[in-house]
Amino acid sequence: MKILVPVKRVIDYNVKPRVKADGSGVDLTNVKMSMNPFDEIAVEEAIRIKDAGKADEIIAVSVGPAKAQETLRTALAMGADRAILVETDAEVEPLAVAKILKAIADEEQPGLILLGKQAIDDDSNQTGQMLAALMGRPQGTFANTVELDGDSVMVKREIDGGLETVKLAMPAIVTTDLRLNEPRYASLPNIMKAKKKPLDTKSPADFGVDITPRLTTSNVSEPPVRQAGEKVADVDALVAKMKALGIA
Repeated sequence: MKILVPVKRVIDYNVKPRVKADGSGVDLTNVKMSMNPFDEIAVEEAIRIKDAGKADEIIAVSVGPAKAQETLRTALAMGADRAILVETDAEVEPLAVAKILKAIADEEQPGLILLGKQAIDDDSNQTGQMLAALMGRPQGTFANTVELDGDSVMVKREIDGGLETVKLAMPAIVTTDLRLNEPRYASLPNIMKAKKKPLDTKSPADFGVDITPRLTTSNVSEPPVRQAGEKVADVDALVAKMKALGIA
């Protein structure tokens, strides 16, 4: 069985994003980039499934600029077998990404597609669901636990009220949540080996996908600065202050 794992190159989660002076977007100049944390979890889960003897090959896929090769090499160093980069410098919306992934999945015929539930740059949380709809495949989102059982996969999902367990017939699509696993660090020998693993470069046109944006960003701004708090002497003073502010 093949496992397809889409990964995205985003601003490193330890870096505070800066907004461009003209408000047209986020400034990426000299900013550290890395793999989307939810996608790292997906790669780790795919590797664990393969290590358990339930998968034969892991294919990492990314849609983005040429520098996204670095992200794919990280996935290869972690344990993926080969990678595909769909290269474009344009901003690609979730629907276009889903269409590209569908085209790749139609060619590769993976038994399982594992991807992060959302990217930390746009927080769309749409690609996995759109891909499942386009392919007509069952989906298990926000996975806390993933267990393969023959021709099906059990997914324990994180929901508002706790956990929900669903059984999906394979081939299926699963999106990963934070508590699914702890991703491994790529060792130096594996980083060196990753340089020799196959990485194919394609374009959206190769899959017949129109990536023309359907949305336009009108403005990007910093969130308002949080006002400083105020200490009060006792509960009576707190209640009086709340009443004065109209919240009690």
